Amino acid sequence: MNLTETHKTVQNIKARGAFTVSIADAAHIVEADYFGVESGNKVTDKFARSGLTASKAETVDAPVINEFPICLECRFIEYQNNEYGCGVIGKVVNVTADESVMGDGKIDMSKVNAIAFDPYTHGYYKVTERVSEAFRDGLKLKK
Repeated sequence: MNLTETHKTVQNIKARGAFTVSIADAAHIVEADYFGVESGNKVTDKFARSGLTASKAETVDAPVINEFPICLECRFIEYQNNEYGCGVIGKVVNVTADESVMGDGKIDMSKVNAIAFDPYTHGYYKVTERVSEAFRDGLKLKK
């Protein structure tokens, strides 16, 4: 994750040795954006202001946003700050998902209604449709 060391999030990650990445859905776009535009260094309880709730992750010492459909629980590996940028490196150690986004015992991304940020247009887009088979379709061009 690209985060500068002055972010409250980075301080928390280093102190806990862990973090979570909760995947936001389109139904919670305002709340998700709020978490990005408000500094934890200035506001002590962003959860209260957003109306979202959190609980402790199953395997790491970090919060899970209860209203978001998917959460990646990560063990903190290192913080990098070099000529290529700065950010947190972690290892995913557990994934949890709301029952509403499951199908045949697996996460069904078409049910998640996840959002993705486009830094070039500063827009959020829904990620809803599978368009290809990874590591298979490109083999058609391989000789």
